[in-house]
Amino acid sequence: MKVILLERIAKLGGIGDEVAVKDGFARNFLLPSGRALRANTANRERFESERADIEARNEERKSAATQVSAGLNGQTFVVVRSAGETGQLYGSVSTRDISEFLTAEGHQVARNQVDLKTPIKTIGLVDVALTLHPEVETQITLNIARSEDEAERQASGEDLSSADAIYGENEEKFESLADHEDEDDDRPRSDEETEAAAEEAPVEEAAAE
Repeated sequence: MKVILLERIAKLGGIGDEVAVKDGFARNFLLPSGRALRANTANRERFESERADIEARNEERKSAATQVSAGLNGQTFVVVRSAGETGQLYGSVSTRDISEFLTAEGHQVARNQVDLKTPIKTIGLVDVALTLHPEVETQITLNIARSEDEAERQASGEDLSSADAIYGENEEKFESLADHEDEDDDRPRSDEETEAAAEEAPVEEAAAE
C-alpha cells in the first residue's frame, strides 16, 4: 500500500513523502495513529491544503520533545527494587514502569516512547533509549538496585550481583566462626568435658518392667 506520511517515520521518510509499506503496517499503525494517509488523489489534495498546519504542529511537538530531552539526556535515575542475592529481580522493570517513574519525576514520557526491547530483570546500570519525537531521541541510565546505598556502590563500579558484595567481610567472619566450631567439635575432649556433657544429656526413661 502507498501512503502519504504526515510525520517523519524512521527508515521510511519525512512529512509529505509517498512511500510503499506493507498493508498490515499501514492498517494497524500508520493510518489509525494519524501518521499517514492513503495515497490517492483526494488525500494528496487534502495534504497540500493542510501542509502548513501539519508542519507547524510537527514543529510544536518537536520543540516540546526537545525541552523534555534537555532535562533527560545523559541523566541517571535510581530505581529501587527487591532482588535476590544474585541480583535477579522479584519481577521486572517494563516500559510502563519506566514511563510512570519518569513522569513521577516530572518528565512527560509516554510508554511508547521508551525503546526497551525486553523487560529488565536484574539489578545493574542499564542504558535506555527514549524516542520523544520522530526527530528527537535521547538516552538515560537506570541504576537498578536493592537500596539507595547499593545504588551508590553500584554507581562507583561495584558489582552487587553476588553474596560477597552483599555481606562483604561479615560473610567471611561467619565462615571463619563456623570453621572454628567445626574444629572444636573434632578435637579430643578432656575427662571433665566428657563428664559435663554426660550430665547435660537427657536421661532415658527406664524400660517398663
